[in-house]
Amino acid sequence: MRAPEFTLRTLDGADRRLDSMRPVVLAFFKIDCPTCQLTFPYLQRISDRGWRRIVAISQDDEEGTREFHTDFKIRLETLIDPAASRYAVSRAFGITHVPWLFEISAEGEIVSDFTGFDRAKLDALAGGSLFTDADRVPQYKPG
Repeated sequence: MRAPEFTLRTLDGADRRLDSMRPVVLAFFKIDCPTCQLTFPYLQRISDRGWRRIVAISQDDEEGTREFHTDFKIRLETLIDPAASRYAVSRAFGITHVPWLFEISAEGEIVSDFTGFDRAKLDALAGGSLFTDADRVPQYKPG
């Protein structure tokens, strides 16, 4: 299945098109979502280790999204899917829950997707063991 094409603004105000980001993992989220708050530090860990390019897509305003980044130490490139557009990009992807992650190939195909916090699927995105014994997190938590 082909990923919907879109252009959204970054927190820095730049326009970013999907075709300029591929391959990529898109991670849709809301700042008040407890499962997003659990998931995003691990997405940051994947990104920090250079295992995948991850771009976050916030369904909140810029101010709230910046606070989320500060509170959870997130440095991922982040795009805003504005409420003013009625979350057009989220709707194009069929988002009904967050977090929802989509792995997009260089050719623009959706390779995989999942929703919620899923240790096995996050390990698969990381290409190995992402979690340590110190990580006391569930195997799965729905979004």
